[in-house]
Amino acid sequence: MVWQRFRKKFIGDKAFYKLVLTIALPVMIQNGISSFVNMLDNLMVGGIGTEQMSGVAICNQLIFVFNLCVFGGLSGAGIYGAQFSGKRDLEGVQNVFRFKVWLVGLLSVAGLLALHFFDEPLLSLFLHQGSEQGDLVLTLQCAKAYLAVALLGLPIFAMSQAYASTLRETASTTLPMGAGIAAMLVNLVGNWILIYGRFGAPRLGVVGAAWATVLSRIVELSIILLFTHLNHRAHPFAKGLYRTLKVPGALTGTIIKKGMPLLLNEALWSSGQTTLVQIYSTRGLAVVAGINISNTISMLFNIVFMSLGSSIGIVVGNLLGAGEMDKAKDTNTKLTAFSVLCCFAIGGILAAASGVYPLFYNTTDEVRAIASSLILITSAVMPFHAYTNACYFTLRSGGLTRLTMVYDCCFVWCVCIPLAFVLCRLTALPFVLCYAAVTATEGLKALFGYYFVKQGRWIRNIVGEE
Repeated sequence: MVWQRFRKKFIGDKAFYKLVLTIALPVMIQNGISSFVNMLDNLMVGGIGTEQMSGVAICNQLIFVFNLCVFGGLSGAGIYGAQFSGKRDLEGVQNVFRFKVWLVGLLSVAGLLALHFFDEPLLSLFLHQGSEQGDLVLTLQCAKAYLAVALLGLPIFAMSQAYASTLRETASTTLPMGAGIAAMLVNLVGNWILIYGRFGAPRLGVVGAAWATVLSRIVELSIILLFTHLNHRAHPFAKGLYRTLKVPGALTGTIIKKGMPLLLNEALWSSGQTTLVQIYSTRGLAVVAGINISNTISMLFNIVFMSLGSSIGIVVGNLLGAGEMDKAKDTNTKLTAFSVLCCFAIGGILAAASGVYPLFYNTTDEVRAIASSLILITSAVMPFHAYTNACYFTLRSGGLTRLTMVYDCCFVWCVCIPLAFVLCRLTALPFVLCYAAVTATEGLKALFGYYFVKQGRWIRNIVGEE
């Protein structure tokens, strides 16, 4: 009897998992390949030396803030895109996309200006003595050289994400996946040729890695544009998409009202994560390198709960837009349970890799030891990350963007960062223990998430309300 109730509440039937995997699996494959190639990219740069690897890692922390701002801004608009799609309102989907075009354009200009004119002051925030080895001057030089080229890819990436997000909201997940796979292959081959100077190409080192990334962004956007606009039957929103770039004022206002908190959330959350790395960096360059190694492999495993979280936003958003409230609630519960269960298994695999993966890097024993410990800590809290990520997308699917911002970024700035600052700057605790204490706060965040979701305020049709 207990098992039957448990199964009814938390476990879906074959049709349910087929629907979920139809949406999640292409995203998972795309993100998985992206993370895998990023890992190989990281290994290639790491094969040059610790300073080169650390310089690129620091640049990617700054670019990470830009990428998450794009994601946040598109997510805010995407709430309406998903619900308009569920409502089968083609004009609504088109207007949401046009809003996205203006948004990514503004974000690209802001990102380029900030990272171009304030590159050295921002990069220098992460460079501190404190470990056994590490040339800070060389690390800064490598970081500046990489960033100068990588900036060219920011607006291209932003436009690709505008298209990819709309395609996913309209249940066209295979095209972004295919474009992502092609782009990652270009990035991988480009890295091998340009970093090490294969086939007569110049040996460019970190600059070669940056050019390979830019080329991969161009390929990704080109494929998405070509196949979206040549197949209007599969992608009907693309027909007449650019007959105007005007967005109805009422829709613009409602998207900004609902979406701005998500943009602010991603900006504050990503800058919060970057601030955490900056606080950790005060313990030395070896810590920066260790975090980079740990984060690279962790992202490969995190794609499971991240993709399932995106599925919650799309599937539940579609159901809410269609007015199927009870089904939306039931689907959300089963999706959340599925995500958490998967991450118990994935976390175990990550833990098993903790002692082996750092050995592939051309770095010091100190860096390898730090990286191995951080990977173990990350694997232990992965089920909690899965749950909090599911809560984030659940609240977002119903348009509770202000609550989403409080839940997500305020936790980082009000709990994680103060704790990290006190432990790293005001105590002599070993860095690994400091990191473990900060990471363990994810359990507290999970309790808050449970409370907010249990309230049920997210169960509403916002396109109907508007």
